[in-house]
Amino acid sequence: MPVAASAIYFLNLRGDVLINRLYRDDVGGNMVDAFRTHIMHTKELGTCPIRQIGGCSFFYMRISNVYIVIVVSSNANAACAFKFIVEAVALFKSYFGGAFDEDAIRNNFVLIYELLDEIMDFGYPQNLSPEILKLYITQEGVRSPFSSKKSDKPIPNATLQVTGAVGWRREGLSYRKNEVYLDIVESVNLLMSSKGSVLRCDVTGKVLMKCFLSGMPDLKLGLNDKIGLEKESQIKARPTKSGKTIELDDVTFHQCVNLTRFNSEKTVSFVPPDGEFELMKYRITEGVNLPFRVLPTIKELGRTRMEVNVKVKSIFGAKMFALGVVIKVPVPKSTAKASFQVTSGRAKYNASIDCLVWKIKKFPGQSEPTMSAEVELISTMAEKKTWNRPPIEMEFQVPMFTASGLRVRFLKVWEKSGYNTIEWVRYITKAGSYEIRS
Repeated sequence: MPVAASAIYFLNLRGDVLINRLYRDDVGGNMVDAFRTHIMHTKELGTCPIRQIGGCSFFYMRISNVYIVIVVSSNANAACAFKFIVEAVALFKSYFGGAFDEDAIRNNFVLIYELLDEIMDFGYPQNLSPEILKLYITQEGVRSPFSSKKSDKPIPNATLQVTGAVGWRREGLSYRKNEVYLDIVESVNLLMSSKGSVLRCDVTGKVLMKCFLSGMPDLKLGLNDKIGLEKESQIKARPTKSGKTIELDDVTFHQCVNLTRFNSEKTVSFVPPDGEFELMKYRITEGVNLPFRVLPTIKELGRTRMEVNVKVKSIFGAKMFALGVVIKVPVPKSTAKASFQVTSGRAKYNASIDCLVWKIKKFPGQSEPTMSAEVELISTMAEKKTWNRPPIEMEFQVPMFTASGLRVRFLKVWEKSGYNTIEWVRYITKAGSYEIRS
């Protein structure tokens, strides 16, 4: 169920109530005393953001020098409660010029009460979009002298935006050049054994968009996901063209996506917000194309020497390249110095992180550069402890490559005026947690 908040309190660090709003009569006005006595004045403050006292649940979060507390008398969605707090703080900051602290609250009592009446009704969250609320709550807050100047312009037709299906986009937008930028950004998470076998691997990705389109355009995005292609072949009554299809897991969409059409047609249809936004997020656990394979060989030669050999093979196409490649090979804390031989890039010993750091600015595809290092260790009289080798870490960025194999099949833009658009699509794969056991 939604939050169904009974009350919301704003307290300073001493526990004084700055402002509060009661939405239901199922809790007493002294509930804040229970929060102050049992949580704020004990050592348990900060250990858990949810506490139950006397049959009521307290969801609280500290922002700057202010505690925001939501009191709930029944079972409620905790994630929704904290999401409401975060969105409410963002709303207040947009009115106060970017500041939210005790002084900002004291200087804007009337405005905060008006906003609290709008963003929650009988304990249920309502619209918290600053762009929409500023259409009919036009009072300006007392802004911090260090905040930026207000650049928001009043937007007409507030009723349509609040009650319509596209409250995230205003009418009347006009651009001389209509452009759409789409980025697919993926992070590869890998744990590989020293022999090159994959122990754990997954890809987390997101589709980022930046739209500069006039009017109220309707966009349709087609990807090479398995479910979408199968649904398209059923609708068109013909088999899909050959090519790799992928299965997307844990997909989440921006609120602008038409979920009804997605459930029926498995296509991503939406009226985009103006400017930059995150269209969707996803995860891939099967069929991951690893951009690199690392083969390390580390030999301990007695008490004072080590020999390190690392070969890195790029598996992506020969016409592609990776940027900012960094390989970090851990060494013992007793390392004195290291000498290197590399076929590409530069390598050095970084004593602050106890690693041999090998950097390659531009890493071509289908290549196998190597690094050889002789490490000298400090000899001690103490008994030598077994060195537990941490995994080798890798950082990189590969443009125009996706580890999941996700591709944009089409991006269609329709607007009633029929203007022409320019679409730009870019793919980027980065290292998330890319680790190789040595």
